Amino acid sequence: MQKIGILGGGQLGRMLLQAAANYPVTTYVLENDAHSPAAHLCHYFTKGDIRNFDDVYNFGKDLDAITIEIENVNIEALEKLEQEGKVIFPKPAVLKIICNKAAQKNYYTEHKIPTSPYVLTHNIDDLAQQTEFLPAVHKLAEGGYDGKGVQVINDESDIAKGFDALSVLEKKVNIAKEIAMMIAVGVDGKIALYPAVEMVFDTSLNLLAFQLCPAEISKEVYYKAEAIALASVKNLNSPGIFAVEMFVTPDGDVLVNEMAPRVHNSGHHTIEAHYSSQFDMLWRIMLQYPLGSTDPIQSSLMQNIIGAEGYSGAAHYEGLEEMLKIENAFFHIYGKAETKPGRKMGHVTIVSNEKADLLHKANRIKHNLSVVSKK
Repeated sequence: MQKIGILGGGQLGRMLLQAAANYPVTTYVLENDAHSPAAHLCHYFTKGDIRNFDDVYNFGKDLDAITIEIENVNIEALEKLEQEGKVIFPKPAVLKIICNKAAQKNYYTEHKIPTSPYVLTHNIDDLAQQTEFLPAVHKLAEGGYDGKGVQVINDESDIAKGFDALSVLEKKVNIAKEIAMMIAVGVDGKIALYPAVEMVFDTSLNLLAFQLCPAEISKEVYYKAEAIALASVKNLNSPGIFAVEMFVTPDGDVLVNEMAPRVHNSGHHTIEAHYSSQFDMLWRIMLQYPLGSTDPIQSSLMQNIIGAEGYSGAAHYEGLEEMLKIENAFFHIYGKAETKPGRKMGHVTIVSNEKADLLHKANRIKHNLSVVSKK
C-alpha cells in the first residue's frame, strides 16, 4: 500500500482521512497538536510543526507522497523532498505562487487571467502614496487566513489600518455575486470540474456564511467562469485539487479573486451532494485512479457553524439535538475543544432540489443552533 502523508491535522485533514477508508493506503499526519481532529484517524501520527524544515523533511522522507490541508507549510522542505523523488500534491512551485497573494496576483497578470486591478505595497508609507487607488482592499501577502489579514481602506482616514508589510492593494469592484469552482487535475493531466457554487458572506466577520450549489448565474457567466477557472489551474501545471474563487460584476464580467491549492470550504457540500466528494477525488488523484464523477446528486446548501459572539471557552452546542431531526441536513462538528467568536466550529450541508426548502432549513439552523461556552 502507498504511504501518503498529510501536513496538518485539522478538520480538513480529518475529512480527508475519512475518505481514505475506501482506498488501499497507509496514512500519516504531521501536526503539532496530538489531540487535533485528524490525529486519531490516521495510521501513524507525528507530532511536529508543519512550518519547520526539519519536521517536514523528516516526516516525508520515507513516504511515497505528501499533500496538505493548509498552505502554511515549509515549502523548502517539500522542494527537497520533491528533488529526492517524493510526489507532492500540489507541487511546491504551486504553493510558492498561491501562498503569497502578491505572487498570486502577478501570476494572473502574467497569464492574462482577469482579476481586480491592484498594486503592491511594502509598508504604510507605500500605502499612503496610493490614495488615488482608493477605495480598495488591503491584503497581507502572507499569513492571512479566514478573513484575517484583510482590511478595507475606503479613504485616507483608513490608511492607519493597513499593513506595514508586503501587501496587495486591490481596487474595490462592484460585485453582484461571489462564486467558486472546485477543479481536480489528475497526474495524467485529465481534469474534472465541479459545478460553480454561489457564496454568501458574513460581512461583519469577513467569513463565508453559506453557499448554494449550483450557483444561480446565466449560461454566459457560467461559461466565462469555467474558462477562467480552467486557465487559472492549467497554467499551474500540477496535479491536485484546487478552489478558484471569483467575482461576478453587474455587467457579467468574471474576475478571479483567489485560489486555494487544496480541499477547501468551497467543496464541503460535495460529501453528501455529489457522487465523488472533493476528498474522495484527491485520493483518486494521489493514487492515480480515474477521476470520480462531479455530478450533483441533488442541489445543496452548505452553512458554516460559527462560534457565537460573546463566548470563549469549552465548546457547547446549544440546540444541536433538535436540529439533528431536520431531514436531509448533515452536520459536521469539527471537534474543536474551544470556541470563540467567529471561529469555524463545523458545517452543515442540506440537500434538496427546492431552493426554498434549502433556505428555510438553513434559516432554522442559523437561529436555533449556537456554539457557546460552558458555564
